[in-house]
Amino acid sequence: MRKAPDSLDVWAAYQRGLWHLSKASPDDNDIAQDLFQQAIDLDSTFAGSYSALALVQLQSAALYQKLDPTEAQRSAEGSARRAVVLDAADAQARSCLGWALQARGELDGALVEIERALAMSPNLAAAHGHRGATLIFSGRPKVGLAALETCIRLDPRDPFMSVRLLHIACGLYFSRESDATVAAAKRLILSYPDFPMIYRWPAAALGQLGRVAEAKEALQKAIALAPASFDMYVRRRVPWFRPEDHAHLLEGLRKAGWKEQ
Repeated sequence: MRKAPDSLDVWAAYQRGLWHLSKASPDDNDIAQDLFQQAIDLDSTFAGSYSALALVQLQSAALYQKLDPTEAQRSAEGSARRAVVLDAADAQARSCLGWALQARGELDGALVEIERALAMSPNLAAAHGHRGATLIFSGRPKVGLAALETCIRLDPRDPFMSVRLLHIACGLYFSRESDATVAAAKRLILSYPDFPMIYRWPAAALGQLGRVAEAKEALQKAIALAPASFDMYVRRRVPWFRPEDHAHLLEGLRKAGWKEQ
């Protein structure tokens, strides 16, 4: 059986952290990180707090560039492994460890841990979400998209819903489904209008479709709203992107009018 936290204060801090995480904004992300650390300080034996802290650290680096990516990956993996040590039967902890490995580009190892999580808890929405994204980045976008839809069906209030929708747009673009990518991007923007990470995907997809004016508008937003993110994902290549997928992204952005400097 999973170990419950020893006090309601721990549980309250943990749940409040998840609520702030679901808001998909840099400030709420910072508050969530503080609350998860508070939960750990109150009870260092509750695995859930370590899993949540690992995920929020990865998000802080990958989405908002508030942490150095290498340092965040190292810290998150340490927190995830601590969660597994505390409760080896906690599927959430196993899934979180898989996501931490994915952030380092260790996609095969990530899938091993995520599949272990699903063997323990077949209906764990987060594990399906992590599996979906990892499959997309492993060159199996169709299977990954199906896993992401399973995640959303199982938990429509997933705190990471903005990221799930982002990964759906990414998977559709890697599947060469440009029209569907644009539609998925609109779905995310309607639900999370302040989420800055989405715009490079419709920019690239609109570029592929030859809708240059719309593509340029999305490209301008991608650069203006998240310049550090654009540099991290476009001018450079994150560890979990395959070279051929990154090249496909660049192709679409060039058609949208982006010029490398």
